[in-house]
Amino acid sequence: MKAAARVSTLYLIVFNIITINFSTARASSAPSTQPASQAAVTVKIENFAFLPKELDITAGTTVTWQNADDVPHTATSKDNPQVFDSGPLDTDDRFSFTFSKPGKYAYYCKVHPHMTGVVVVK
Repeated sequence: MKAAARVSTLYLIVFNIITINFSTARASSAPSTQPASQAAVTVKIENFAFLPKELDITAGTTVTWQNADDVPHTATSKDNPQVFDSGPLDTDDRFSFTFSKPGKYAYYCKVHPHMTGVVVVK
């Protein structure tokens, strides 16, 4: 009976991982706005763009930017004073920031200023 319980637990863990990966993949393919009720979401930096470009989240959500390009990028707040700045992110590097206060947070890449995005915290 213990072996059956372990197998059942293992299946549940694998199912949860697959579900999380599937929902993350669907979120990154959203055209422009991604509502998020999760505690953590990922913004992919790819082809000189932030994907999704606009992200709607709830306060307390952690956003992680991941660079999938072959050149360095940043995720830098446009606010004054600056709320967050990743510094240079090389290929596959990540930067996370937890948004605790509601508001609209515009950001850009310091290296490529035409790259912009917005995080809307409700």
